[in-house]
Amino acid sequence: MINLLITGGSGYVGTRLISYLLKKKKIRIFNYDIGLYGDDHLPINENLKTVKKDIRDPISFENTIKENKIDIVLHLACISNDPSFDLNPTLSKEVNYLCFNHLVKLSKINGVKKFIYASTSSVYGVSESPNVDENHPLKAITDYNKFKAMCEPILLDEINNDFIGLIIRPATVCGFSEKMRFDLSVNILTNFAYHKGYINVFGGEQYRPNIHINDMIRIYDFLIFENIEKFNGETFNAGLQNLKIKEIANIVKGVVEEKLQNKIDIRITKSDDIRSYRINSDKIQKILKFKFTHSIKDAVVDICDGFESGTIKDSFNEKFQNIRVLLKNKETTQSK
Repeated sequence: MINLLITGGSGYVGTRLISYLLKKKKIRIFNYDIGLYGDDHLPINENLKTVKKDIRDPISFENTIKENKIDIVLHLACISNDPSFDLNPTLSKEVNYLCFNHLVKLSKINGVKKFIYASTSSVYGVSESPNVDENHPLKAITDYNKFKAMCEPILLDEINNDFIGLIIRPATVCGFSEKMRFDLSVNILTNFAYHKGYINVFGGEQYRPNIHINDMIRIYDFLIFENIEKFNGETFNAGLQNLKIKEIANIVKGVVEEKLQNKIDIRITKSDDIRSYRINSDKIQKILKFKFTHSIKDAVVDICDGFESGTIKDSFNEKFQNIRVLLKNKETTQSK
């Protein structure tokens, strides 16, 4: 039985991952999350315990590691995306960067065998290259991706034969989760198309790499359970499709029109958002033999199915947008 600690496990990706792992694996999961977004969407299971603590508190974190003999830490917790980060830069720096050092070092000295860090593919900044692999220079253009990048060498400096460290740089995640987010590009466009009959596209020429949430959790599943000692210290991009925003909008339009049998309008507005980049994920496919199995279209279909079944209700509620939750709660979140 593996004892796994997930920071930020009550969030969009963490919730989906926890549900997946508990159905398929013999594992004890400790969800270390302050709980700003709630946890009533998590499954009830004897092998799941939520620890409502702050990752900025080293004493609580160390006690949790010791008391539960944690084998693996998956660090998902952060204040995610640029608008949320900019809402309180001091707090965001504390959560996304300053506490990372003690998370890594306390894990190492207390017997954790493996530490998996969820960075972001946005660490590459703006790039015209169609082939941004893991060796591409990191050119952060916002504090969010700057601090994400600055955490990476902290982990790599601590690894050894007894403390395995890996870094994942995910593309923007999309698709259905038991804890939905409608502040992510594919999910936002799908929500508007399905419920409003139109899609607002700002700019449209910017490239955005994406990854289906089911592929994202399969990657974490692999890294948690497989023997990956020989990959110690490696960094992996994780994304399948690099499409322009307007191309994503057309995928959404096609799926929703077929579902509803209604015409969906795409409205283009000029934008000063210069963020545009594409990532190459050949390394994770060649070295880890990972195969992506889900597309952006699949993500759109899954979300629409959630609307149709009533699984996703009141999708414009502020609880589905991290920044609006943060505006209501001046305390921090740890859920990604």
